[in-house]
Amino acid sequence: MYETYYGLSSKPFQLNPDPSFYFGSKQHRRAKAYLEYGVQRNEGFIVITGEVGAGKTTIVRGLLASLDPDKVVAANLVTTQLDAEDTLRMVGAAFGVRVKDVSKADVLMALEAYLVSQTSLGRRCLLIVDEAQNLTARAVEELRMLSNFQFGQQALLQTFLVGQPEFRTILQSPTMQQLRQRVTATCHIGPLDKDETRGYVEHRLKCAGANGRPSFADAAFEAIFNASGGIPRRINLTCDRLLLLGFLGSKDAFGAEDVDEVVNELHDESAVSANGGAPAATGAEDPGAPAATSAQADDVAGTKLQLSSALAGALCSQIEGLGAEQYDGRLRRLELSMLRIERINLEVLAMLQKMVLTARKSNQETSS
Repeated sequence: MYETYYGLSSKPFQLNPDPSFYFGSKQHRRAKAYLEYGVQRNEGFIVITGEVGAGKTTIVRGLLASLDPDKVVAANLVTTQLDAEDTLRMVGAAFGVRVKDVSKADVLMALEAYLVSQTSLGRRCLLIVDEAQNLTARAVEELRMLSNFQFGQQALLQTFLVGQPEFRTILQSPTMQQLRQRVTATCHIGPLDKDETRGYVEHRLKCAGANGRPSFADAAFEAIFNASGGIPRRINLTCDRLLLLGFLGSKDAFGAEDVDEVVNELHDESAVSANGGAPAATGAEDPGAPAATSAQADDVAGTKLQLSSALAGALCSQIEGLGAEQYDGRLRRLELSMLRIERINLEVLAMLQKMVLTARKSNQETSS
């Protein structure tokens, strides 16, 4: 909506994680280095934690995009609110192993055979588990048991556990002692500081093709930091709405008062949502109070219209992000289906080869 007005090539503050907008703060660089170290080491668990919207998924997607598919086979597990066996089946499905209508033992054998086959081809297998704080203790134990798979002295599977801060507390529980012994590195991503918040906003605008428009006053950056707490996703939400406000009001420069206006709008919308669509009460009605005048009614109508326009823009942004996530999900499911079909074809081909060899051997015996 506002991209054309500001001469941008894309939305700079979309909520959907995009590795092309990766901003290397000190903490994000450290987390990325830990992940890269883990890939090189090829064993054990790497644990990355951070607040909601801190940029964990962006770092992981950037890592996945940088991996050589001829050397590393990566599977990403997102749905983690499952019991232990379902988690195991999700891991198998993520690697393209057949998991439907087979026993748990068959899933384990098929998964181990797949990992061995990839290792023999010179490929390493990497499992990334997102939202790890939702894993049950039994599911975590199931993942730990998978780390026991070995081919000679080489581990067959490496796992990255990515989750919210509470996962750090979970790891410290007595039941997680064996897992802790397998963790080779841990890293926590905290919020950006004030200077990093400014750098983050300027970086994303630059990535989107901004050339001096829009501009931000120093006080605006400080207001954005105060409103977002330095959490990247909250910064995106605030700045996206700020650019929408600028587009509606033909603004090229933003000050602290503009940020405050946007923050108040977002707060009011959250209050409306929390009250099931009804505006938050500001006090008891006075039955003796005079009825609203026509001018007051027009003011209220105008405020609602502005709120509706801003809300429509926010909804469009969320729908675009949802569409991208659904598209990614469909691509992943399609890729998994293709891998399953390929594996089934290989199994059928192997069976046919055995039948041909058996037939030839039978013919030779009959001839002799």
